[in-house]
Amino acid sequence: MTTISKSIQGGEFLIRETAAQDVFIPEQFTEEQKMMAQACQDFIDTEINPNIEAIDSMKNPDLVPSIFKKAGDLGLLGVSVPEEYGGLGMSFNTSMLIADIIGAAGSFSTTYGAHTGIGTLPILYYGSEEQKQKYLPKLATGEWAACYCLTEPDAGSDANSGKTKATLSADGKTYLINGQKMWISNAGFADLFIVFAKIEDDKNLTAFIVEKTFGGITMNEEEKKMGIKGSSTRQVFFNDCPVPVENMLSERQNGFKIAVNILNIGRVKLGAGVLGGVRAVTSQCIKYSTERKQFGVSINTFGAIKSKLAEMAIRSYVSESLSYRAGQDIEDRMAALASEGLPDAEAKLKALEQFAIECAISKIHGSEVLDYVVDQGVQIYGGMGYSADAPMERAYRDARISRIYEGTNEINRMLMVGMLLKRAMKGEINLFEPAMAVAAELTSVPSFETVDASELFAVEKDMLKKLKKVFLMVGGKAAMALQDRIEDEQEIMMHLADVMIEIYAAESAILRTEKLVGIKGESACEHQIAMSKVYLFEAVDKIEAAAKEAIVSFTKGDEQKVLLMGLKRFTKPDFINTKELRRTIADYMIEQGKYPF
Repeated sequence: MTTISKSIQGGEFLIRETAAQDVFIPEQFTEEQKMMAQACQDFIDTEINPNIEAIDSMKNPDLVPSIFKKAGDLGLLGVSVPEEYGGLGMSFNTSMLIADIIGAAGSFSTTYGAHTGIGTLPILYYGSEEQKQKYLPKLATGEWAACYCLTEPDAGSDANSGKTKATLSADGKTYLINGQKMWISNAGFADLFIVFAKIEDDKNLTAFIVEKTFGGITMNEEEKKMGIKGSSTRQVFFNDCPVPVENMLSERQNGFKIAVNILNIGRVKLGAGVLGGVRAVTSQCIKYSTERKQFGVSINTFGAIKSKLAEMAIRSYVSESLSYRAGQDIEDRMAALASEGLPDAEAKLKALEQFAIECAISKIHGSEVLDYVVDQGVQIYGGMGYSADAPMERAYRDARISRIYEGTNEINRMLMVGMLLKRAMKGEINLFEPAMAVAAELTSVPSFETVDASELFAVEKDMLKKLKKVFLMVGGKAAMALQDRIEDEQEIMMHLADVMIEIYAAESAILRTEKLVGIKGESACEHQIAMSKVYLFEAVDKIEAAAKEAIVSFTKGDEQKVLLMGLKRFTKPDFINTKELRRTIADYMIEQGKYPF
């Protein structure tokens, strides 16, 4: 491993160490940011929670648009929009924080995310000055609602294969758009549509800003969905929809690039955006398990329930740690690129592109933690968890979409590994040199360096170094053996992604806790230390399993034996009593009566 550096690049967590003081932790949010978060929570408490049934029923078509406009009045829709365009101009990690809190708003979190993210940001980052002046103030205040029209019946994950066409009119003043889009969030009340279409026989998509009043737009009725029932989701049809040529967004054939880069933002925001829901469900489970009595005692006195509550908190804490670590790394990179002379929008996009791997990790980990938490929530509630009269049923249904939109978790897993290998091939990240060093280590006599176990997290950091060697060993060998064919070996790509995710997640939690100990002292962080240790202990097993499946799928004979021996060497954990640590965590949660971290 190379030396510790503040200027870590996207994906380099695999080959470089990061110091605890160089990561951002949510405990560092300023009073101003906390006040903004509280305003957001107050909005949920007054506007969303009392109306949750009515929102999901969609019987009043004016309800969600009216709540949406109230969010605009509070400034919640303009967090990321600069002040000169009517927004609040707050930092990237502040926008992550608001997405986090809004995550507890059920269906409305999708409404909010579709507007403030994929609906607004294409104009902010790619629009001309005239387009920004014209549209952003309306979007930032909630005067207009936006939606994002990319997906088609035959173009989901393969977005660039869309068939929607844009044909230049005879007078050269407008493009006539014809085609069909589906699964369009906010379509039912949107005033502005970001639409992707192909001009003539272009290979790549072009993006357009389409106002509803342009005409030629029709829709199906609202989709009947498993969850997020209170969010508008429709098919949209464009029939000779006339769009002024000046409403082309960016350049011709730049639409696919816009889509990819905006999805990077959507992914990291979704990683944060599940956190509010995760905390809310965990708090509900603590309350219910205290009130629910069996055999004369609260069910949370039983070890089986304590184990579930603790694991919900552990995974939530870790996901929160990695989300805000990634968010601040992106923000810092934005600032660095801007200081080098890049225009603001270009600097932001470049930073997001450079940390696209971490964006994908945040999305995958967060959505899968949410699914785990709601599933355990149903289990803790027992029969009541299956009842529509209790909160777990809705949470369970609403959560499932998170693993699908902003790119399925499977697509994201393959993308992150593919991006890493491409960067390595281009020399943008020095992956192969450390991989070769690990390969050489496999045939050398093992060195038994002693670790000072008295130092906080010394053992865990040593374990992390070994886990990074696992990725370098397996990923490096797979890249060499399979070369261009590796992208066709999707199962191997998925296993490598799982190794990357668990390394980043476990390291993020340990760095957060280490930094927190430096602020509050070790005795005040007993439970955070326990959560970090338990997560890493579990991550070792997950990484070993994923790496083993990858190894045996592309190697044979002596080569396979050497790799499996190396895997065994690098995945020997320091055993800890996870049962007692989980009970300690759960007891503290029960004592506090809510998710307390």
